[in-house]
Amino acid sequence: MLRISKLTDYGTLILAHMAGVPDRVHSAAGLAEALGLGLPTVSKVLKTLGRHTLVTSQRGAHGGYVLSRPPAQISVADVIDALEDHPFGLTECSASAGVCGMEGDCRIRDNWLRINTVVRQALEGVTVADMVHPRGGSPFARLRPLGEAAAPGTSTEHRLHGPASAGSRPAAACIPNARADDQEI
Repeated sequence: MLRISKLTDYGTLILAHMAGVPDRVHSAAGLAEALGLGLPTVSKVLKTLGRHTLVTSQRGAHGGYVLSRPPAQISVADVIDALEDHPFGLTECSASAGVCGMEGDCRIRDNWLRINTVVRQALEGVTVADMVHPRGGSPFARLRPLGEAAAPGTSTEHRLHGPASAGSRPAAACIPNARADDQEI
């Protein structure tokens, strides 16, 4: 199964929340509380995002983190590149050349590379701004997670990964096997 790590999911959630209020300096503790995540996890994610220049830290009594560039200029691919342990690739040989002894004679490698390119382009085409406000014309804007039914007359916006608000479910609710008290990485 193709799946991003919890840290990448949390990183996307954190950046989307920050993008919802881009002029504000966000503390790790404030983000943890607003999103229902553990403070050590949020701190770890923010430090990694900072090393990859997606956020900038500000010291001082009113310090915290801000986005390093506008949310429309941070792609989901950027987030994955920052937080995943390995280079992006659907197969080992599409992530890094030379790791498979069968690479030279493989009859399907070219197709995997082609598929990898399409997926990568899709990830590059979705920004943190899109995660906050999905594009209206997108065929995916109406989709919701499996098992989640829309209430009659309500918005079809995906709220599980959006900024926390009164009455919304905690962020951990969208991550399988995650509990609000068991989120430390």
